[in-house]
Amino acid sequence: MGHSSEISIVSPNLARRIGLFDATMVVMGGIVGSGIFVTPAIVAASAGSAPKMFAAWLLGGVAALLGAFVYSDLSAKRPEAGGQYVYLREAFHPALAFLYGWALLVVIQTGGMAACAITFARYFAQLSGIGIHEGLIAALAMALLTVINCLGVAAGSRVQSALMVTKIAVLAALIGGGLFLGHASAAVSTAHEGAIGTALIPVLFSYGGWQTACFVAGELKDPRRDLPRALVAGVLGVIFLYTGVALACTRVLGLEKLAASAAPAMDVAKATLGEKGAALIAAGIAISSLGFLSQSILTAPRVYFKMAEDGVFFAAVAKVHEKTRVPVTAIVLQGALAALIALLGTFEIIVRYVVSIDFIFFALTAACIFVFRRRGETSSMPGHPFTTLVFIAICLFVVQATFLHDPGHSLIGLALTIAGLPVYLLWRKRRSNA
Repeated sequence: MGHSSEISIVSPNLARRIGLFDATMVVMGGIVGSGIFVTPAIVAASAGSAPKMFAAWLLGGVAALLGAFVYSDLSAKRPEAGGQYVYLREAFHPALAFLYGWALLVVIQTGGMAACAITFARYFAQLSGIGIHEGLIAALAMALLTVINCLGVAAGSRVQSALMVTKIAVLAALIGGGLFLGHASAAVSTAHEGAIGTALIPVLFSYGGWQTACFVAGELKDPRRDLPRALVAGVLGVIFLYTGVALACTRVLGLEKLAASAAPAMDVAKATLGEKGAALIAAGIAISSLGFLSQSILTAPRVYFKMAEDGVFFAAVAKVHEKTRVPVTAIVLQGALAALIALLGTFEIIVRYVVSIDFIFFALTAACIFVFRRRGETSSMPGHPFTTLVFIAICLFVVQATFLHDPGHSLIGLALTIAGLPVYLLWRKRRSNA
């Protein structure tokens, strides 16, 4: 049984200091990580032909756009901090919302951040020649971003926007070099038989992340207007960048070399821009990793803040600093856990648990639209119910594919998520006793 839809729109604690541009950069920053510098090779190998490969990138973009429409519809009606957590709580049950927040903390966000922090550390060490253990560099990067975000949401969003703009510039240089410099590959394709469905899985993983912008809805200046616009504009921008990178890689390397490449972006940069180009891409990967970390530390703690505000998590996590107006304890909690996993080096195992759980919650969140419409609320989702059902079907396809491909880690991820249920019951009992 869900909560009433008559909810408080404005949080009395958080400051509304994020505008449309910064919100759009948050959307793009949540999607574009370091993976796009490698993923084109995986997609090419899976697709087996250029038409199937480009179809996969475009279909993935359409799926991401449908997801953006789903979340823009939900965020327009419930522009609160916490985003997806709030939608699940209001549509279904606080327990399901808690399981999402729990999974975000113990699996989805923290594991992804630790992996990205290590990626940043590896490229930073390579570029700087510094002889510090990569785990320590990753932890120091997390500590720095944690401090910046504790200074206020405006400071955090400005750093995130600067990193995203730099990331766009690096990708634009890669696309420009690949499309307009050097010679097009004359390699004759001996493509094997591939499948769009197989190629779609890494593509959809690459397009994930737009939903995290909804976590900071409570700190947008005008969330009803700006969040839906930021979601759509951000996803369209990423579709343009991703398709451009795929085109550039295919033109320079040819499909067969692209499919066999361990570092396609680096190979394209070397072929078109020389050694300086390779250094540029290495710097771009480091910046992309740092940008993803910045976006994560800006957005995810707002979910834990909302859980604590609901009385199902540590009360200190709901406290907002009087001067900076940000949930400092929630930010420090997220940063510390990600840094710890990076130091322990167990992130590679944890990240394998992430994908199937993330897409289960995507499907459930889209289903919220049906619940709210049944209660008499209007929907701005274009083409609903058909488009909403298509998005849910895509999410379930990814869940099925990941469970079939890696059932062991998928089941562990599911077990870690379900383990949050007794934790929720314990907190609820504690709250009722209080």
